[in-house]
Amino acid sequence: MNFNEKLSQKIDQVEIILKEYLPKENGYQSRLIEAMNYSVMAGGKRLRPILMKESFLLFGGSGRQIEPFMAALEMIHNYSLVHDDLPAMDNDEYRRGRKTTWKVYGDGMAVLAGDGLLNLAFETAALAFDLAKNQEEMQRTVRALKILGQKAGINGMIGGQCADIEAEEGRQVTTQLLLFIHENKTAALIQAAMMIGAVLAGADEKSILAMEKAAYNIGIAFQIQDDILDVTSTTDVLGKPVGSDEKNSKLTYVKLHGLEESKEEVKKMSKEALSILSSFEKRNEFLEELVNSLITREK
Repeated sequence: MNFNEKLSQKIDQVEIILKEYLPKENGYQSRLIEAMNYSVMAGGKRLRPILMKESFLLFGGSGRQIEPFMAALEMIHNYSLVHDDLPAMDNDEYRRGRKTTWKVYGDGMAVLAGDGLLNLAFETAALAFDLAKNQEEMQRTVRALKILGQKAGINGMIGGQCADIEAEEGRQVTTQLLLFIHENKTAALIQAAMMIGAVLAGADEKSILAMEKAAYNIGIAFQIQDDILDVTSTTDVLGKPVGSDEKNSKLTYVKLHGLEESKEEVKKMSKEALSILSSFEKRNEFLEELVNSLITREK
């Protein structure tokens, strides 16, 4: 089985887990739940839950305790996309090749769908306590929940979104500020994925911090590649409008450093991340290949 076949199989496994934890579309709030499910099941790379599971396996993790966190992180990621697409934010009408949530359900319902997914994420992650076999696994779950909250919150993804909005409103954007935005808006959830995988598998503190650093590099490289694709790709390939950064007057890494230097930075940061991932006693070749694939992705 080649890499793409393995990746497709792992995406299918994530889809099964998501369907297990998503709510049924009934009751007076059925349209809200429909909007939530529409957002989460719109497809996508499922990168974050896969990174979480592979990090878990890297440190010898086993069992299903990781699954509620995999679903929770994907819910958080998708809630952020729902809100990002809103008219008050990026005002995008297409994502993953179909209309964005607010275009289908209205912006008010899209706001609620994002709110619902964020709350459901922590409700789902807390279900991992029911799967803990002993006190040690309970403590790992507590640590994992803290990481999830921190990396998704005001000192993580939401903080990055705040800085991103302020940059759009005229604040002078330096490379330092841009990296802060990328670190928090994009890398923070990848850090959550890889750190939680390591924590739930029982990795030591040094290894958890090393995974945080590797994930930082992966997240920054991933976002720079996203900026590159916004310039070089097409809507058909990307599944969402290209040129939206230009349309929204966003200052990106590509604008600051040019296309070629941006491409080199993606390669450099990915190489550093791979070096960390290959330094542990056990190797996860699929995880390393997944990170490497981010350098050359086209969507």
